[in-house]
Amino acid sequence: MAKIILTHEVTGLGAPGDIVEVKDGYARNYLIPRSLATPWTKGAEKDVAAIRKARKAREIASLDDAKAVRDSLQANAVTVTAKSGESGRLFGAVTTAEIAEAIKAAGAPSVDKRKIEVSQAIKSLGEYKVQVRLHPEVAATVTVRVVGA
Repeated sequence: MAKIILTHEVTGLGAPGDIVEVKDGYARNYLIPRSLATPWTKGAEKDVAAIRKARKAREIASLDDAKAVRDSLQANAVTVTAKSGESGRLFGAVTTAEIAEAIKAAGAPSVDKRKIEVSQAIKSLGEYKVQVRLHPEVAATVTVRVVGA
């Protein structure tokens, strides 16, 4: 088992600044090369406070604020335009970055693309439900309408 410090949020594992133990291969082959984590050392543990401070500055301040944002996101559907063929199949897929831009364009507060979870790849026109993690305890279900360009 390898002890690591998370630098980004990893679903099912933890938030930035958390110190967790994972299998050696998962740390060596996935988390560290993708800059999602750093190896744990006594010196690196001092950086944990800085990572947590930066996380607090970025995340929505309180639970009440997160619930208010969740309610506004769930009340309004978000529209994403994409190029598609005649059968309604997209050329490529809708990315989380495009969904984040659409949420911002709709007038909602900006959402980090890494906080958006898409259950299946969006590759055709229609309506889809995506999860947006606003706070460790609050997630919003956003309706995304994909329309042809």
